[in-house]
Amino acid sequence: MSKRVLIVDDAAFMRIKLKDILEKNGYEVAGEAQNGNEAVEKYKEVQPDIVTMDITMPEKDGVEALKEIKALDKNAIVLMCSAMGQQTMVMDAIRAGAMDFIVKPFDTERVIKALDKAIS
Repeated sequence: MSKRVLIVDDAAFMRIKLKDILEKNGYEVAGEAQNGNEAVEKYKEVQPDIVTMDITMPEKDGVEALKEIKALDKNAIVLMCSAMGQQTMVMDAIRAGAMDFIVKPFDTERVIKALDKAIS
């Protein structure tokens, strides 16, 4: 059975790119969200196996959404997605319970390796 992923990113083209990578590599996209508030609601609704979470988003950033998701489900598997130069926020996310991070722009091999490692 394929693993279900919730993709969270405010940029539609990033969600499309990630969805394409995931679906071509045997993952099922369970849902998408474009900000932290939607991410928390979608997490409750679709209960994915794993979440890819952008850090910088409007309304609620990825670190805050991560904290809320971990409060709902301490076993939630969340991978942060960040552009280069966001090391401080990445470290905040790791301390808040993120499993790993993926650097943008997305490299297919790195994305799949991070997801496979997170769920094994």
